[in-house]
Amino acid sequence: MHAILSDVHGNLEAMLAVLADVERQGVRSMYNLGDTLGYGPNPVECLDLASCMSVGLLGNFDHAVLFHPDGFCESAERSVLWSRAQLDTLKGTPAGRRRADYLSNLPRSHYEGEVLYVHGSARNPLNEYIFPEDIYNPQKMERVGAAFSQLCFCGHTHIPGIFREHGPGEWEFIHAEECERGFPVAGSKLICNVGAVGQPRDDDERACYAVFDGERVWLRRVEYDVETTIRKIYAVPELANFLGDRLREGR
Repeated sequence: MHAILSDVHGNLEAMLAVLADVERQGVRSMYNLGDTLGYGPNPVECLDLASCMSVGLLGNFDHAVLFHPDGFCESAERSVLWSRAQLDTLKGTPAGRRRADYLSNLPRSHYEGEVLYVHGSARNPLNEYIFPEDIYNPQKMERVGAAFSQLCFCGHTHIPGIFREHGPGEWEFIHAEECERGFPVAGSKLICNVGAVGQPRDDDERACYAVFDGERVWLRRVEYDVETTIRKIYAVPELANFLGDRLREGR
């Protein structure tokens, strides 16, 4: 049984709450689909926790910390540069070298049989968004679906749920609430968005992640100390206050 999480975005309180919930599920391994960094006030601590997981992938914010935040809005770019500065303060130390080595060697995808794990999409693992409304874009969905064999786990949009294929380009979106008691993966090609641990954006302020036992997927919501994270964001001039404010509403 795997726990699959994504988009921690430097939110230590949310990550710790999810890790505690994972432990209660009897999960044997954890997979991180990327964007551990950016937005939040604890990039170093979150990266250290992520580096202990069974599988880790590179997200677009992680990539921006390594290279440059091209195409990012001002607030996102500032958060990326601040996250990089936090990591750079430890440059040259053993811990700093270990973190840099871990981050720079993260792959963009991971395969296990017919199951693909990515941050964005099977077609573009780093940057492509797949939103619920994309079910009305059959050309896009057909091309994304052709890029994997049976089941793809992703994050990136921060919106949890499952896409189920009914035919080439014909997909439906199943909301997270319908997957809380377990959704069977056999019989159809599926894309499972595991949601976001640290920056939910589906009007639910709780952290979200997935549990997968090879036959069913559960999408789990976890409450955490949102106000502590918000206060930390307010205390960092380089992080825009609204990055904290929106945590209260899951936006």
